[in-house]
Amino acid sequence: MTYAITQTCCNDATCIAVCPVNCIHPTPDEPDFGRTEMLYIDPRSCIDCGACADACPVDAIFPADALAPGQEGYAAVNAGYYERRGPEPEAPAGPTFRSWGQPSFARSLPADFAPVRVAVVGTGPAGMYAAEDLLLHTNAEVTLVDRLPVAGGLVRYGVAPDHPATKRIGDSFARFHTHPRVRMYLGVTVGTDVSADELAAHHDAVVYAVGAAADRRLGIPGEDLPGSLSATAFVAWYNAHPEVAPDAVDLSGTERVVVVGTGNVALDVARVLVTDPEALAATDIADHALAALRASAVREVVLLGRRGPEDASCTASELLALGGLPGVRLVVDTHDERTWAAVEAAAPHEKAALLRGAERERVDWSAPPPPGPERRIVFRFHSAPEEIVPGAVRVTGTDPAVPTDIPAGTVLRAVGYRGTPLAGLPFDEATGTVPHEHGRVAGRPGTYVVGWIKRGPSGGIGANRTCAAETVGTLLADAVDGTLPPPSGGARAFDRLVRGRAGTVVDARGLAAIERAELARGDAAGRPRVKLGTVPELVAAARGRRRLRG
Repeated sequence: MTYAITQTCCNDATCIAVCPVNCIHPTPDEPDFGRTEMLYIDPRSCIDCGACADACPVDAIFPADALAPGQEGYAAVNAGYYERRGPEPEAPAGPTFRSWGQPSFARSLPADFAPVRVAVVGTGPAGMYAAEDLLLHTNAEVTLVDRLPVAGGLVRYGVAPDHPATKRIGDSFARFHTHPRVRMYLGVTVGTDVSADELAAHHDAVVYAVGAAADRRLGIPGEDLPGSLSATAFVAWYNAHPEVAPDAVDLSGTERVVVVGTGNVALDVARVLVTDPEALAATDIADHALAALRASAVREVVLLGRRGPEDASCTASELLALGGLPGVRLVVDTHDERTWAAVEAAAPHEKAALLRGAERERVDWSAPPPPGPERRIVFRFHSAPEEIVPGAVRVTGTDPAVPTDIPAGTVLRAVGYRGTPLAGLPFDEATGTVPHEHGRVAGRPGTYVVGWIKRGPSGGIGANRTCAAETVGTLLADAVDGTLPPPSGGARAFDRLVRGRAGTVVDARGLAAIERAELARGDAAGRPRVKLGTVPELVAAARGRRRLRG
């Protein structure tokens, strides 16, 4: 028996570090690392020890002969990677299972290295990987700052609720919230409550891990009509983000939703829209979203792709999982003869081949979605939106001169995220990132970036681990070289400054009180968790800990 990695793989390589036989690839020192959609276990060399499954922070690894229904294809996905990769070089004879290279000490610091105080702005995966690196490999003191009164970032507000295993990476980060060398300031906005210069003046270094909070625009007429919104806002809505109102989405009056894009976010929102709401009730989806989905009239979601199925921007693992949704039909609109030709011509390991099991249909968009108990997801490739009109999306058709109107009450654009400028920092409008050199912000000594604000909105959760390692390495090199500007204020002065400016500051104990409150709400409702969806609710829960303690 061998193990297989499934679609919730986070790519952070924890499993690679514990494998005794080097059967998980690509490894961080291989060229393909960070370029493949997930990691893969070689069935030819796996010895069934289970070390990788024990270490996996998102529970993505299972015995291949015990994969859950709908996941059986991942055994072939893992094996297929090695068929394309070719044979592994033979290990040299010896008493060990694997060939070990020269030891590497990436965090080797001078014996007299003085502790540095580092502020990390943002408590999502990028910020927490940076904090983890600093806390585990140095004697640094870390100040965690977040504008929301609760930690988590993308893990809490970006991961789809029906991917609970992916959210478990948050448990790995949470252990650092109460670390003795960590101080936490949630509900504090850099640029409003405290300036970038003031933050820098109280720390040796500042690492910005603020992500890419905005969405990319389509740039077509009608984009701002009622019923047209970004997938970013929709994801935040069903994840109970306090900055998106419960009534921001109305699904009551439409049978069809059009999603522009074919990336993983597009697949996430399509999946949530057509999944049985009672299945979603077993997740931490927002209460208001669950109620809206239960009352929803949506029977069909259309995914628009400008190019063909061979160029769909979703990962193969997520596309494979989409085909196993109970009560949901997967359909490919064959309005363009190139679409199904690409599916049939695709090699077994290519993404387009995963659509061979879908139904083929030249969809009549003048008709409503077909009746029946099943819902459906329709892929329409070679079709770009030209205009959003009341009640429909006008898209390119088979004849470029004759556009097609697809009736839809809701249109979601899922064409990517974009970073926004940070007060006091340089910003590249073209890329939506902060200019940097290996994480060091140009023109601001002691200031660094990590995650999507550093490299753009690409890569999943685990990609932030290697990104953070580079940034922290640059920071520590600057500290050793003595180029970090010395702070003028200490920890106590910063505490007084922040608490005097911010309306409410949530610390680690307040965060723990929020956690208890949400779990208790979930227990009462028979769900794993019921999130608090507004800033006042979150703050009240954090303060409840203090009232209970008298």
